[in-house]
This record gives sequence, C-alpha cells and structure tokens, in this order.
Amino acid sequence: MPKKKSAQGHHPQYDRLRKNYCFACGKDNPQGMRLKFVYDDQRQRFVCRFRLGKRYTGPPGHCHGGIIATILDDAMGKVNKLRDVVALTSQITVNYLRPVPLHQPLRVESYEVEAEGRQHINMAEISNENNEVLARGRGIFIAIDAEKMFAKYAKK
Repeated sequence: MPKKKSAQGHHPQYDRLRKNYCFACGKDNPQGMRLKFVYDDQRQRFVCRFRLGKRYTGPPGHCHGGIIATILDDAMGKVNKLRDVVALTSQITVNYLRPVPLHQPLRVESYEVEAEGRQHINMAEISNENNEVLARGRGIFIAIDAEKMFAKYAKK
C-alpha cells in the first residue's frame, strides 16, 4: 500500500528550494492558479475544488484547453507523493469531453492506475457541480532523483 503524503505544493524533497513558483499550485507565484489539493483517504484520490476566472478564457465563456491540460497534469502529479517519489511528466493524454465553463464550481480528482519501476501511470478528471466529467487525463510520469536534478536551485 502506498504511503499517504500531504497534498500541498510539491514533494518534500523540494523543501530546500527557495519558493514554490509552480504555475498550478505554487503559493509564491502571484500569477499562478494556486490550486490546493487534499487527499481523500476513503476514495484514495487527491481532490481540488476551484473556479476559473476570465483570465483562463479559450472559447467564449469557457476555459482554454492548455489550462485544462495544466490542471489535469498538476492533479496527476500529486499522486506520485503516495509512493514517495518525485516523478516528472513524460506523456499526457487529454480527452476534452465537454467545454469547461468559467465562473462555475469545478473539481479535479486524481488517482493512481499503475506503478512499475520508475514509471507511474495516473489519471485525473475535471467535473462540474452535477458530477459530469468535462475532461479526463492520463499521464505517464518517470521518477527522478530530485536532489541531483534540481541541486543548483536548492538553498545552500
């Protein structure tokens, strides 16, 4: 059974980085989305509730597809915490099922599909308040040595 980790920000191995400027979840990015995830133990999923403002517009009244992909990617990335790894996105597939509206309550949920060696496969879905799935993502993540890869960005 995977370990359960905090859902906020990035992985604990990032703690030595100066600040979290992640566009999706970074609390230190004034231009970012500042998504906040919680882990639902019962359902074994990470969950984030949010609304999108007009700055994320694609089609009139609806979210841009790149922002939808960003939300799904960040949600799926949180799942890697369950295995206590830092894993970067190798591949993401997004199914845009229905337009994602602006200014409406939305929810993204993510969960693990499979983990084998360094490869982790996760899924996420964005739903509206009627529980209709608007977009679905599947991601392949590859575990890395964060200490080595991000050493030049860590506090000295």
